Amino acid sequence: MARKLDTDNNAMWKQRYRAPSIGWAATAHLNEHRGLVCTNRDGIYQLYAWDVDTGNLRQLTRRPTGVVSGMLSADGEFVYYMQDDGGNEIGHFVRVPFEGGEPEDVTPDLPPYGSFQIAQSFQGNMLGSRVTDPSGQMLYVFAPGEAPRLIHKSSSLFMGPSLSHDGEIAVIATTEGTGSPDMRLVAFDLSTGEIVGELWDGKGVTHGLGAFAPRSGDLRMLSTTSKSGYGRPIIWNPQTGERRDLAIDGIPGEVDAVAWSRDARHVLLSQLHEARQQLYLYDLENDVVTELRHPEGVLGGYFGIVTFTEDGRILTTWQDAMHPSCLIALDGRTGEQIDTVLSAGDAPAGRPWTSVRLPAANGESIHGWLAVPEGEGPFPTILNTHGGPTAVMLEQFAPASQAWLDHGFAYLTINYHGSTTFGKPFERSIVGRLGELEVEDMVAAHAWLVEKGIAGRKEIFLTGGSYGGYLTLLAIGKRPNLWAGGMADIAIADWAVMYEDQSESLRGYQRVLFGGTPEEKPEEHKASSPSSYAEQIQAPLLVIQGSNDTRCPARQMKEYEAKLKSLGKSISVHWFEAGHGSRAQEQQVEHQEIRMQFALRLLEGGSSA
Repeated sequence: MARKLDTDNNAMWKQRYRAPSIGWAATAHLNEHRGLVCTNRDGIYQLYAWDVDTGNLRQLTRRPTGVVSGMLSADGEFVYYMQDDGGNEIGHFVRVPFEGGEPEDVTPDLPPYGSFQIAQSFQGNMLGSRVTDPSGQMLYVFAPGEAPRLIHKSSSLFMGPSLSHDGEIAVIATTEGTGSPDMRLVAFDLSTGEIVGELWDGKGVTHGLGAFAPRSGDLRMLSTTSKSGYGRPIIWNPQTGERRDLAIDGIPGEVDAVAWSRDARHVLLSQLHEARQQLYLYDLENDVVTELRHPEGVLGGYFGIVTFTEDGRILTTWQDAMHPSCLIALDGRTGEQIDTVLSAGDAPAGRPWTSVRLPAANGESIHGWLAVPEGEGPFPTILNTHGGPTAVMLEQFAPASQAWLDHGFAYLTINYHGSTTFGKPFERSIVGRLGELEVEDMVAAHAWLVEKGIAGRKEIFLTGGSYGGYLTLLAIGKRPNLWAGGMADIAIADWAVMYEDQSESLRGYQRVLFGGTPEEKPEEHKASSPSSYAEQIQAPLLVIQGSNDTRCPARQMKEYEAKLKSLGKSISVHWFEAGHGSRAQEQQVEHQEIRMQFALRLLEGGSSA
């Protein structure tokens, strides 16, 4: 039975949201005494200058909607980040001195653009970024203090760049020429702009983009190939074409090469298999791989930042279902934790997550993480779907899950068809027919929860954000008789309308997922849009949407809301002044309280609006 909502300001579930965490941290390549940290220790994620020797942090950014991505220059003198408008992810990259000061626009002559990251060479003498505006996607490179140079422009989706140690070569991963979501690697000579190397293992294979070796004159770079059906690490020299596939046949699942040792004799590998992570050290001179004895949980976080220090330690963030993310140091030979470098805040104890397998669409099975409250079931239950779709839910710290558990709900989050780390066929199974297999997975999860006695048949609620919010809306419409209600965050309601309003980089991603534009694939876009099933909806809906979101723009949600209301459906939309999700602790607390009020009202048989 659900418990009464705890609205006390010091409630345990609120304390977990307010516990400071380390989003990511990195040190300057050429000055390890200086670092950059993204943390929410003052209530919202911002960038902080980090004095590595003392551990002191000094706040550099004070953006109202927060800053979650940035880069410290190789010499530690400047910090780069995107300065956008209200979290809309459109603006200009700026830099501020490490010691603090006013932001300086580093691309003043360009029109406003969208971009998610800026990259640099190990030496810091060359910077680069993929930027988008209404004219397309462009690769710009520039030396610090100089005007950017256009190297490449394309209507196809591409990622990157990765820049060589001395800044002479840039490599991107692009779908151009593959005719599919598969990506090949293309290398450019930055002095001439000419293509100097290409790598692709053929139809059905995709390549990942990694870092160049941290040595002058060494043009080897890390990559992956999915030729076997799973990502496997390779080392490629785009100038000579030389390639080396690492000998790791005994390691199952997706394996990515995430970092070089400073002497380039070892490579750190990250295995993701069945939604669990394991690090390995690969000795390039002897072809020997060693499993590291690090703590169980999630290492590297959302941005996957794991680095070697000059003295051979491994710096990485760590978290699990009950502990916020902190920065730890691992022994570079054994992987054993030797220090907590930057601590997270204290969070009240929660309930553990358990890895489960359950039947799903296509006669296959899917993976999930299950947590149950104290007592005997069946319980009112939350069925959560992650964003992406090309992502995976690992055993990460999730205050929302613990908030539901505190109030007597069971919690299941599933890695549906389309999730990564379960092989490329599983990941690509949804392409061209978005939402079909994913919703069937959700239906199968409903049946499993009831069969196991975990959930009451009429007491299963859907939650999810971004693509997970989309699946919440879609499942509510396509299988309307199963759900007690739906709570969608920053969601997609109509693919065609969204295409008209979103940034070009995301249009490129949408074209890849559907195999064409809404004009070229109208039936597919219609069949995959929640708005197409509005008349079938029975359960009440709550939507929490960012008014400045350019990934899931506002207009498509406003039209969806108006359509449901005209049909007499129960929908409540809560708008907040930010972009694709909230980065502020108190706003996250507010949103979770709104969700729990909504669900508890429905369980009590009251009004949902």
